Amino acid sequence: MQSSTPAAAAPSTVESSSNTAPALDPAFKSRSVNQLVLSQEQSEGVGARVRRSIGRPELRQFSPFVMLDEFKAGPVGGFPDHAHRGFETVTYMLPGSTGAFEHEDFTGTKGRLSAGSLQWMTAGRGIVHSEMPAHDMKPTDIAWGLQLWINLRAKDKFCEPRYQELPPEQVPKVTRGGVEAHVIAGTALGTTSPIYTRTPVEYIHYYLQPGAAVQHRIPKGFNSFLYTLTGKIAVGDGEAADKKPIDAHHTVTLTNEASADGVTIRALDGPADFVLLAGEPIDEPTVQYGPFVLNSRQQVMEAIRDYQEGKNGFERAPGWRSEIGRPITDHM
Repeated sequence: MQSSTPAAAAPSTVESSSNTAPALDPAFKSRSVNQLVLSQEQSEGVGARVRRSIGRPELRQFSPFVMLDEFKAGPVGGFPDHAHRGFETVTYMLPGSTGAFEHEDFTGTKGRLSAGSLQWMTAGRGIVHSEMPAHDMKPTDIAWGLQLWINLRAKDKFCEPRYQELPPEQVPKVTRGGVEAHVIAGTALGTTSPIYTRTPVEYIHYYLQPGAAVQHRIPKGFNSFLYTLTGKIAVGDGEAADKKPIDAHHTVTLTNEASADGVTIRALDGPADFVLLAGEPIDEPTVQYGPFVLNSRQQVMEAIRDYQEGKNGFERAPGWRSEIGRPITDHM
């Protein structure tokens, strides 16, 4: 992906379930809200709309995270042919999506992401691809999802591109009473995702019934944030947290004190869902220029030159055009 939402509906298929809600540990110390930012809708790509979380002016990079977009696209539009180098993109089609996305890159890789599907793409030294609404979407369908950009350490930035894709039935899901977790990366409620993360990351989509609460443990030193999708939540310990309801489409960066065990989140007067992300910071210089995330301005200039000249990972770029992007690029 280049740089009015339907209500969330938790799917019925789960990996494991229990009628017993996860017990809250009274000794658990929660991180608290550090920064709260509302994501305004904006145009992106061709005919698509996004709400940018990380990556907007108030939240320029939050290591190791470079960008998070909540995107919506109808049958016409999308994100035609574009390049990436130096990081990973994670595309998660929300379970409430009525539309699907198709993917195609210059290696010949093709795929389809329907509601609840996950694609974890390591761009590494270079990928040129297209991400477009599925050709068979109905006029009223909306492809609704999240795309996350995760930085890579210098030693990994020039690795070979790699894909990890999970259809909806392979994304681990677990329910404990009024709490349901879709485990995209890391572990939640005793369930672990099969996704391999070069940069240590946790990525959980939580659904909470009214009044339900979850305590999620976060590794010491990891940066963490929430992005709210529907409903109202409270973050932190004690009664003070309940006095600060957080609405949908907000990014909530969390404090990172060494004494905290993780974060406590509670749904307030109705059901709520949100994603929780935590990652190990990368203590290296980072320079981003559009779809290139590298360690210096010189590397960015080299990436642009490699892409234009078709070398050092972009050998297949010159003259390549995706089939799924042609209806748009033919008229650009």
